[in-house]
Amino acid sequence: MRFDVAIIGGGAAGLLCAITAGRRGRRTLVIEHNDQVGRKILISGGGRCNFTNTNTTAENFVSKNPHFCRSALARYTPDDIIELVKRHRIEFYEKKLGQLFCRDSSRPFVEMLLTECRNAGVSIKTNCSVEHVEKDKSFRLQTNLGEFECESLVIATGGLSFPKIGATDLGYRIAKQFGLRIESTRPSLVALVFNRKQVFSKLAGVTIDAEVTAGGNSFRENILFTHRGLSGPAILQASNYWTQENEVMIDLIPDRSIEAELKIMRSSKKMLSTFLGSMLPERFVELFVLPKLRNKSLDQLSRIDIDIIANMMHKWSVGFRETEGWHKAEVTLGGVSTDELSSKTMEAIKVPGLYFIGEVIDVTGWLGGYNFQWAWSSGYAAGSSV
Repeated sequence: MRFDVAIIGGGAAGLLCAITAGRRGRRTLVIEHNDQVGRKILISGGGRCNFTNTNTTAENFVSKNPHFCRSALARYTPDDIIELVKRHRIEFYEKKLGQLFCRDSSRPFVEMLLTECRNAGVSIKTNCSVEHVEKDKSFRLQTNLGEFECESLVIATGGLSFPKIGATDLGYRIAKQFGLRIESTRPSLVALVFNRKQVFSKLAGVTIDAEVTAGGNSFRENILFTHRGLSGPAILQASNYWTQENEVMIDLIPDRSIEAELKIMRSSKKMLSTFLGSMLPERFVELFVLPKLRNKSLDQLSRIDIDIIANMMHKWSVGFRETEGWHKAEVTLGGVSTDELSSKTMEAIKVPGLYFIGEVIDVTGWLGGYNFQWAWSSGYAAGSSV
């Protein structure tokens, strides 16, 4: 069967690319190895799909080339996907910080994309696995459902996160087959594991509003203690910038100066544990602060004690040895090098007609709808060119 465009991957990027190409009159095929398209959309955002962020800028993405995403983001913006959602009368709301979620379920969102595909004349093959790709004048795809031929081939296979819903390395293998460089990949937007055994496993489930800094980037949201390390939105954000070589800095009480307050209260008989317990969970204070300090009253604290306590509260330096892995990661950091692609069309510079979009590229967004926006924007860029 011959098509103008074949897209491997029926996720967010692949479907928007297909819609865009189909609207241009291109005979378009979407190949999905799962039994349904949009599986990651369905489970995202707790089943409500955090489909974009109204504050999206290039600064919200991590890449070896931080400028690569600018062109695509400018051509298909959060307003564009919002307009599509409104047209289909899907109710949504802003949760916080520009994050837009479907009000009830992500299922109508996937139905919206399928409706748009039908209206654009897009063909979709599910339970279809690509076994081999080759190219001469056109691309030929060998699949379990037969052979397909196309002028333009779009790789929208996603990354390695969420293997339980079918994530594979197919996109990277195709890139390597055609001589494209891959930036090293690792799990991201993911919980981190302490680099040595800690007593904090007793705090599993405790949350603290904190400011977390990694790689020069700071995020103010909750941290969550787990049995092995730390999670929570602030840690997931920091995981995009974390490296094993560098510790993560955590300000546990970011809105206050503990040093200044302790100096003002140096005549108080209040116990330090009581003072800190008014700002932090008592279980945390009991484990985190040494008894020789915790059991002192504020008027017993020396200048050195105050410096130690202030550093503990505002500059907790934490080392992590690894992430919690692909099965817990929301995205893949790294991917097909942006040096290999046109920033305007997502086409491979060395292989005319071959395109890469979405998570398979070395462009990774922050937590909060940014990765979906990259999927829409990169999918639109390629769909407008194929």
